[in-house]
Amino acid sequence: KRWFQGPHEGRAMASTFALGSAPASAPSRGQGVALGHRVEVKPSIASNSSGVWRQASLLAAPALVAAGRKRSRVHRRSWAKGRNLVGTNTKETSNEAPSDKRISILGSTGSIGTQTLDICRQFPGRFKPVALAAGRNIELLLEQIKEFQPQMVACDESKLEELKEGVKALKIPDYDPELLAGPKGQIEVARHPDCKTVVTGIVGCAGLIPTIEAIKAKKDIALANKETIIAGGPVIAPLIEEYGVSMLPVDSEHSAIFQCMQGIPKGGVKKIILTGSGGTFRDMSLEDMKKEDPEVLRQRSTTHPNWDMGAKITVDSSTMMNKGLEVIEAHWLYGVEYDDIEVVIHPQSIVHSAVECQDTAILMQTGWPDMRLPILYALSHPSRVPADLPNPRDGRNFDDWWIGDGKDGKLTFGKPDLEKYPCIRLAYKAGRIGGTMPAILSAANEQAVELLLTKEIDFLDIPSVLEKVMDKAEAEKKVVDTPSLDDIVDADAWGRQAATEVSKTLVSA
Repeated sequence: KRWFQGPHEGRAMASTFALGSAPASAPSRGQGVALGHRVEVKPSIASNSSGVWRQASLLAAPALVAAGRKRSRVHRRSWAKGRNLVGTNTKETSNEAPSDKRISILGSTGSIGTQTLDICRQFPGRFKPVALAAGRNIELLLEQIKEFQPQMVACDESKLEELKEGVKALKIPDYDPELLAGPKGQIEVARHPDCKTVVTGIVGCAGLIPTIEAIKAKKDIALANKETIIAGGPVIAPLIEEYGVSMLPVDSEHSAIFQCMQGIPKGGVKKIILTGSGGTFRDMSLEDMKKEDPEVLRQRSTTHPNWDMGAKITVDSSTMMNKGLEVIEAHWLYGVEYDDIEVVIHPQSIVHSAVECQDTAILMQTGWPDMRLPILYALSHPSRVPADLPNPRDGRNFDDWWIGDGKDGKLTFGKPDLEKYPCIRLAYKAGRIGGTMPAILSAANEQAVELLLTKEIDFLDIPSVLEKVMDKAEAEKKVVDTPSLDDIVDADAWGRQAATEVSKTLVSA
């Protein structure tokens, strides 16, 4: 046995899953079992005093021996091990729907923010937004203020005066909200004294510090910003346990996993299966993409066949980096080894993800491609609130899908082509390296997408930029194995700068 002990030893997470065999798409690197912040690294067939472990080992051993499968020990560079963050403090069991639940929204004018307010609008008396943070879309923010009259509002520093004038012009009787700006404003919104849950809808690593401050203020987190946990997992993980708050996923895939895990006993999960549509280039070969006009690829990469999302996440879907980042997110949220997280292409976006149990049962969560259900479940957990959520694109109820007309009623799955989608491979690699490498990759990806949108690089350049940044980080020893918050913030800044520098070499070449 080889033990790696982290600096926060002793804060045991509430739930850890016993895992089995690795997916064929992921190289076998061994398996770690989280015991608090201590990671025991051993071959995948584990012996343990518990009956579950012993029985699973006896059942699995003959098949593995027959196949000649062996796993090497993992030599971890980082103590940071994913834990079951979602299961840690979600211990309420009441089925009573929430009443007048106060929430704060980070990114209220973005896709997640506006859909969260749709839920507040549809369920008056159940959810009340008391604080909103937005960017520069003051016109939409003022509409939200007029409708919901939050106690506190924050915006971009450059728009604060415009916001003040706009609120004054609304002439709402007896309404005098606190108006703030910039990162400090976001933090105050995140830790507003009246809110119970903070919806983190800010795109990118900008949501990390407000999320940390919300946790410290003992607010539950409805996590819609995957970069926060991907980059900040080593810091956020111990904070979740220390402050006794819940972190509930809003991402459709991770909400699906969380929903499937309800009722699965500790040690019952064998594998997590993340589904992805394959994005806009799903049915286009890599060879045809290379022949296509780069400008056509740029324009198509910002449209999605199934989901209505912002530009950044839509491009991530086109490269399938979104799925790679979700692999890292799953590692942190559910305490699952990378060998036991599999990515599957599912064009219809009806099955939002699945969990394979130790007894081979596979549980799936299905529904329309609609973010409102994951948002509702994160805000109302553990209750199931009666709702009417038709397809946001055509207004149909899901009963219509079962009829099977046209494209309805069909589910297909396949393995992703890692030559066509190299970003998935890069994300697995970054996750296994650990430390600040996921933060560097996430930041470099954000910058690469921005460079694509501003026409400084082409769509097919994105994986090359990211791989070169990762190589550069290792060559220059920029990866910190046991990072502090400052280390993560520095890694984020370095990753962005490195992506810009690398992109110039591609253009010049």
